[in-house]
This record gives sequence, structure tokens and C-alpha cells, in this order.
Amino acid sequence: MRHTLPIAPQFYVTAPQPCPYLEGRMERKLFTALQGESADKLNDSLSQQGFRRSQNVLYRPSCAECSACLSARISVADFAPSRSQRRTAARNGDLIRRATSPWASEEQYELFRSYLDSRHADGGMADMDVFEFAAMIEETPIRSRVVEYTAEDDKQLIGVSLTDVLSDGLSMVYSFYAPDMARRSLGTWMILDHIEIAREAGLPYVYLGYWVPGSQKMGYKSRFSGLEVYAGGRWQKMKDPEQFNADMHPLSTDPIAEQVANIHLPDTRPVR
Repeated sequence: MRHTLPIAPQFYVTAPQPCPYLEGRMERKLFTALQGESADKLNDSLSQQGFRRSQNVLYRPSCAECSACLSARISVADFAPSRSQRRTAARNGDLIRRATSPWASEEQYELFRSYLDSRHADGGMADMDVFEFAAMIEETPIRSRVVEYTAEDDKQLIGVSLTDVLSDGLSMVYSFYAPDMARRSLGTWMILDHIEIAREAGLPYVYLGYWVPGSQKMGYKSRFSGLEVYAGGRWQKMKDPEQFNADMHPLSTDPIAEQVANIHLPDTRPVR
């Protein structure tokens, strides 16, 4: 009788390259492929350990002398909107939400290009063409949705979020929006709306990606109450952003072998 044993995912490390968040630093990522029948379980488990998804890859920062990047999520039960966030919700009360399967469209790409050209013209995605954009949206082996926001009066598409549905929450993989509508605070609004979607679905968390102390680009995430960050191998409630820093130290990051040994993998054995 032949038995097929489950194959454990293999982990790899990228070559160092300039950090997009903190000037003068180098970033490195620990990553593994996301594929096969157990992709959902692996994505759930590693997301709960600070990993993020990009197409068919799960990754987590693993910089040699820096541990500034912290995975962040909002506890839906602990979230209470600030006065500013309530005003943002009121300003966007006319928007229509539409959740669809992960298919890319020309209208999405036009909005994406406008967003990049205005906000991230020198970023790593600046040269992404329409085919690469379609791959970003459509290449997903797990349960994903594209959440679109349109203006009620003219049906103009002004916001999009590629969102994964996890067992314990929603993961906002990538969001973009009309850069010429600053008054709407669309980035904040989409997070507020995802908190509401998670609440309605009975999901406890909204995963936001990485929060980086000292990075102005990521500062907005610390303005949400109920925020938790993954630090020291566990999720911690964010009480004061100042308690976390971006100082460099040669002992900031465990050796790769120790990091991999401490990753908890899901049980992928078939149920009999």
C-alpha cells in the first residue's frame, strides 16, 4: 500500500534591496509558495503569524539588522471610530460598494495608474503594465474578492480593494483610489467599510499589512483604535505607537533557520 505524505512548504529568502519605507536601510523577505489543495489553510495560518500574500507567494520581512515592519490588524470588537473617522464615514455616505470575483478591468487599471502616478511614482510598482496588474488581481489560489466603490451620482469608480477572506478576518491585500479626491479620505474610508463588512460577517479582524514606525507612508494605520501588531512572535495591542521604534540592531532579527523552525504550519492531512 502506498501512502502519500504531505509536503511541507519550502521557505526562501530574497536578496537585500533598498527599503521602500525607511531611507538608507535594506530590506529582505522570507517567503514561500502558496499553492495546492491546502492553500487556504496555509494562508490562514501564516497570516496569523505576520505573513502577507502577493499573488501566489506568502512573505514576511526578515531584514538582517532591522525589525521595524510589524504586521497590523484591527480587532473589530475593540474598534471605535474617532471623531475624524466618523466625519469621513459621513462624507462618503453616497458611495456604493460592490464586491466581485477577482477579475481585472480596464477601468480598474486606469484608476490604479492614476493612483500610482500621483502617490507612488517612484515605488516598486510604478512600471506595472496592464498584464502585470491583471496578474496581481487574478492570480489567487484562495478566496479573494475585489471590492469596488463608485460614486452614486455618476457611477465613477473611485476606490478598489483586493481583499482576501480568511478564517478569522479580511485581509486588505492592496487598495488604491482616486488621488484627486483628498477631501473624501478614501484610504481611511475603505478601511472603515471593511471593518463594517467584517462585523456583518462575524469575522474578528481586518488585516492591514505592515505598519512601520518612523515611516510617514504607514503612519495612518496607527490612527485606528483596536489596532494590534505582530511583534516578538505574538499579537500585541497597540497602546502607544511610541513604544515601538525603528532602531537598527544586529540582534533585531533571529537567524533564518530559527525563524523557519518557529513557524507553525497547519495540519493538512485529509479528514477520514
